[in-house]
Order: sequence, then C-alpha cells, then structure tokens
Amino acid sequence: MTFRPLYDRVLARRIEQEEKTAGGIIIPETAKEKPIEAEIIAVGNGTRDDSGKIHPLDVKAGDRVLFAKWSGTEIKLDGEDFLILKESDILGIVSGSKSSK
Repeated sequence: MTFRPLYDRVLARRIEQEEKTAGGIIIPETAKEKPIEAEIIAVGNGTRDDSGKIHPLDVKAGDRVLFAKWSGTEIKLDGEDFLILKESDILGIVSGSKSSK
C-alpha cells in the first residue's frame, strides 16, 4: 500500500529506544515511554500562502526528527504502526548517528 500525506503533513515511523541504559540497566516494556524520535517516510507538498504559492516542507523522507510527545495521529498500514504529523509538531531534525537524550 502506498500513502502520500497532503499539505504540511508527514508520515513517520517511531524509532524505538534502546532496551538497556548506558549503565547496563535493562528497561522493562512496562516502564518504557513512547519514543519521541521518528524517521520520516513520506512528506506532503507543503502549505499554500494567501497568493496560492506552495511553500515546501523543511523535512524530507529519510530525516530523523524529534516531535512533541502527544502530537500526531497513530495509524496502521500493512500491519505496521506509523504516525501522521503536522510539520509544526516536529521540534527539530536529528543529525549524526544517535540522538542525545
């Protein structure tokens, strides 16, 4: 199935947290919080201003982003969980191999 977000929406897949802390403590499933980091899978065309001109989004497919904890709409496509976020819900783009927490 293919999905293309509209306007300033993006389709993202959550990036799961490590099962173990840096100190070696294993975090049980019940104590884990939902991750606030995701990989962008698809993006919409952008928003239109009053004159009708389209302004493209700052994020693109493949970007790793941080987003607000309670933002987005959770959906399931082909048995896999995704989020639909507005660009304004995205707090920033993560660069480098791992995000700092």
